[in-house]
Amino acid sequence: MRMVSVWRRLLGCDENTVIESVELDDDGLVAKVRPAARWSKKLKCGVCGAPATRYDAGGGRRLWRALNLGTIQARLEGEAPRVECREHGVVVARVPWARHKAGFTEAFEDTVAWLATNCSKSAVSELMQVAWRTVGRIIGRVATQADKDGLLVGLRRIGIDEISHRKGHRYLTVVVDHDTGRLVWAAPGRDKKTLHTFFDALGEEGCKAIVAVSADAASWIRTPVEDRCPQAEICMDPFHVVAWATEALDEVRRMVWNHARGAGQTAVAKDLKGARYALWKNPEDLTGRQQAKLSEIAKTNNALYRAYLLKEQLRQVFQLPAEAAMKLLERWLNWARRCRLKPFVKLAERITRHRKRIRAALRLRLSNGRVESMNTKIRLIMRRAFGFHSPEAIIGLAMLDLGGLCPPLPGRCAR
Repeated sequence: MRMVSVWRRLLGCDENTVIESVELDDDGLVAKVRPAARWSKKLKCGVCGAPATRYDAGGGRRLWRALNLGTIQARLEGEAPRVECREHGVVVARVPWARHKAGFTEAFEDTVAWLATNCSKSAVSELMQVAWRTVGRIIGRVATQADKDGLLVGLRRIGIDEISHRKGHRYLTVVVDHDTGRLVWAAPGRDKKTLHTFFDALGEEGCKAIVAVSADAASWIRTPVEDRCPQAEICMDPFHVVAWATEALDEVRRMVWNHARGAGQTAVAKDLKGARYALWKNPEDLTGRQQAKLSEIAKTNNALYRAYLLKEQLRQVFQLPAEAAMKLLERWLNWARRCRLKPFVKLAERITRHRKRIRAALRLRLSNGRVESMNTKIRLIMRRAFGFHSPEAIIGLAMLDLGGLCPPLPGRCAR
């Protein structure tokens, strides 16, 4: 094997890169490179890769950081002429060894991206000798170049939710494929405009292919889905419906507690104040002490125990087969409407408004459980990515890790 080929492989370059010379100085190894003749025959835009005309020589020769050779830091030195693209104007021409606007080689950035999805931030920074903010910029470039459009092909059942990524009500909208379990899209924001951006990326044919969408009751999700995917069934997340019942139950508990306190029944009020978790928890998870507390409420406080039974029966709806669940839901609505407990009368009205979406969830057995699981993983990624100040870096890391877009280590095949 010729020495030029050896150096090319050591530096992580492909056959489109020609190694002209290699020098060793006080700062490490510098390899002077140029694109191969077949590559440089037609200059290309650094952004889109479209053929473009030469504009000027740019800033002259520049350096790109490459993977270390043992304990020696390596760099590539080459020309970076500018071209004029019809779409993007005057930009730096594409080179075969690095991405656009990068100060590192493609092999170096792929290694950083792989490490960032598998290691702690301190390990990545120490091993690759780069700042953590630089890691964020690298992740953004790698994720942008990855085939994200491929994740949007063949979507049929999706889940949509939001997750807070910083204080001050700053949110990310996330979309998960129920069939593959992958994160397929994410963007900063939590509004109709953000969701319309997703459907724009999906395209008209992709929107027509969607048959089911799981979500909570938020109008910023429901309205765009109904506008862009009218044929899709929106499935109301069961967890949120049961959470509404738990809130109504707690409101009844506070009402009863305030009434007892106002009537001078101090002992009764104290018992009700300590009964919150006995009422909230599922019956199978109650401790012996909580079961005793619940039995005492059943004997002494009819209204509160009735509210507890309403909550439990609504929870039971989502544990039965579809046909039985729909019948039980109708019976529950009839009971809630005439229970004389104002919070549950309001809840019955609310559920009636969403009944079509709840019935779709019961029939298709679709919930936002997979999306909530994805949100938990994203929170772990955000914790690991502490120090990233832009949502784009967090989204890039999430897409690489949870979207299956992480590149393999240089010289190895993707698994």
